[in-house]
Amino acid sequence: MISGKTLTEYARLVIKIGVNLQKGQGLEIACPVEKSQVAQALTEAAYEFGAKIVRIRWESENINRINYLNASAEDLKEIPKWFVDSKNYLVEKGFCYVAVSADDPSAYKDVPPEKIAVVAKARAKALKKFSDNVMANGIRWCVVSVPTLAWAKQVFPNSEDPEKELSNAIEKAMRLDKKNPLNVWEEHIRTLDSRAQYLNNQRFEYLVFKNSKGTNLKVGLCDDHTWTSAKERAKDGVEFVANMPTEEVFTAPHRLKADGVLFSSMPLCENGQIVDDFTITFKKGKIVDFSAKKGYETLKHLIETDEGTKRLGEVALIGKSSPIAKSGILFYNTLFDENASCHLAIGKAYPTTVKNGDKLTIKELKEKGLNDSAEHIDFMIGTKDLSVTGIKKDGSETVIFKNGEWSI
Repeated sequence: MISGKTLTEYARLVIKIGVNLQKGQGLEIACPVEKSQVAQALTEAAYEFGAKIVRIRWESENINRINYLNASAEDLKEIPKWFVDSKNYLVEKGFCYVAVSADDPSAYKDVPPEKIAVVAKARAKALKKFSDNVMANGIRWCVVSVPTLAWAKQVFPNSEDPEKELSNAIEKAMRLDKKNPLNVWEEHIRTLDSRAQYLNNQRFEYLVFKNSKGTNLKVGLCDDHTWTSAKERAKDGVEFVANMPTEEVFTAPHRLKADGVLFSSMPLCENGQIVDDFTITFKKGKIVDFSAKKGYETLKHLIETDEGTKRLGEVALIGKSSPIAKSGILFYNTLFDENASCHLAIGKAYPTTVKNGDKLTIKELKEKGLNDSAEHIDFMIGTKDLSVTGIKKDGSETVIFKNGEWSI
């Protein structure tokens, strides 16, 4: 378990670089009940940087699982108004929000996928106002992770001390093994910014993804799309980093311009269930076919959440030399695994990935090609032999990725 001085540095990194808490702001932390020491460290760091109040929202997968197994879907999908109001309150009062992700990848493996899908759909619909504000940077937020024993056993099944091994892996991914993590992160962000700036200058109209697994997908980019790196700017003008760790630069695909097939390169862990060895076929932006050797029903329910989950909402580029990719560890956690691999997402696109997107209406964003949905689900397609080619309006081509790595 991350502890002592390292936990203190971890907490300061999340508060200062992650949500970039400003003096006089409130903070909410969503944290598993068994990780109270992490919540305490984050709370102490928040007050060090001037928080006016810190509130904790405790979470428990074990209790959620018991509810899933014993309560009816009708009762589970009823989202209390007080809960919805409490989330919207964070936006209305200008709070920052930290989510500590420490999930067991197989927590709900014995829960019927259709029950999880019903609840996830109801929750997404009820919290759409809050999630729309999160996606549009109306609130500064950050998702981070810490190890749990159940998760660690899945990642390191043959280890004598899996939680310690996972702690070490997370520390390296977070650059906590470096002498001054704050300074190292600032330099890392500058590197990602330079890649995003290059892509913005190129103004590609399409990206073509190909590899030996069978991926052959042409993805159009939104009109006035903007490539974004780790550091984003919230509506209040303050910069923040939404995911830690992060290795990506990303933008908005055009919801009507995706054609071809993709093959997953890593498992997708969603709602405590695993989907693996899956393919998705697109025609004119819409999913027309899919398959999965594991978790087919889960994938089916995810795709059928709403009309938006049948189309793409993000395209992200990450080279195979990223620290997470080089570690060779399969984390079974999207926060980490997506930063080891180029990835796509179905569902809602980030309005901030379109020029002046935070000032445009949903209708105006849609006209530029942006996808809307109650969900946003990332999945990995990057491989060691992946090529990515950018195509401009005049038909000229530039190789962006070759053999899984940046070539620019």
